[in-house]
Amino acid sequence: MNQIQQLRISKPPLSLAKGTYSDRICKLKNYLDTKFHIKTLGKLKYFLGIEVARSPAGIFLSQRKYVLDILAECGLTGCKPASFPMEQQHKLSNESGEISKNPEEYRWLVGRLLYLNITCLDVSYAVHILSQFMHNPRQPHLDAAYRVLHYLKGSRGQGILLPSNNTLSLRAFCDADWAGCLMTHKSTTGYIIFLGSLPVSWRAKKQTVVSRSSAKVEYRAMATTTSEIIWLKQLLQDLEVSCTTIVSLFCDNRAAIHIAANHVFHERTKHIEIDCHFIRQHIQSQTIATKSISSQDQLADIFTKALGHDRFHQLLGKLGISTLHAPT
Repeated sequence: MNQIQQLRISKPPLSLAKGTYSDRICKLKNYLDTKFHIKTLGKLKYFLGIEVARSPAGIFLSQRKYVLDILAECGLTGCKPASFPMEQQHKLSNESGEISKNPEEYRWLVGRLLYLNITCLDVSYAVHILSQFMHNPRQPHLDAAYRVLHYLKGSRGQGILLPSNNTLSLRAFCDADWAGCLMTHKSTTGYIIFLGSLPVSWRAKKQTVVSRSSAKVEYRAMATTTSEIIWLKQLLQDLEVSCTTIVSLFCDNRAAIHIAANHVFHERTKHIEIDCHFIRQHIQSQTIATKSISSQDQLADIFTKALGHDRFHQLLGKLGISTLHAPT
């Protein structure tokens, strides 16, 4: 049995003092140094474009420098900020506008924006839309990508705060935009999952099939969110974080909630695939509990459609996004 296995097996209980953990960390680092010649760089401040700031309130993660680097490379350091990332009810499609004269610029820019999804969940939907035109970008697509940069100019100090005092209960919000894609009429699934007040998982993704019912697309969004919840609960269990409470899954479509609770709801369920019905299994096992919520309070709405200024900032204030750096 090697030294790392001994450290893992003889791990102290959570009630031990912090100094005991520090001693064990030092022993582990000394052992790794004999094998790999590692160097201790002190507390983490910057890693792969992510800035880390600490305070008694918690740890703040942002990509401010990464955003400033993109703006500088695009010559937009002095641009006028935009208040929201994408025009409401946009008409972007494969045939909108003239073909871009420099498609490499568009692909490079969207590739840089994709990495911002680590901390900038407010641009997730915009990046999701822009990434669909990588093969044949047109001028309106490039203009929309530059609008995202204008928005980032005014929100570059935003990030996620990992609070020092936080509950360990999961709650999730899921939503779907029925037939929102102008090209394929497929729907968009959006969800966000919180650990206490901390957003830990979010996504905007186009569904794989065309649905004839709004209840069906909402139910499919619930199924996707349930899969993510199960994975997160397993991850927390592997990290030995106790999360035994039932996860609340908020949805603003009552038909989808009724389908999940009642398998005899024949009129709405005959076109829904069997694999989606595993939601009911987890409801019965008390892994999740579906709850109805009004459309005005649906936080996942920001991941399924382009919102106007008022609605966008109303939801932004509820997503756990903080601002550490004051804009200049």
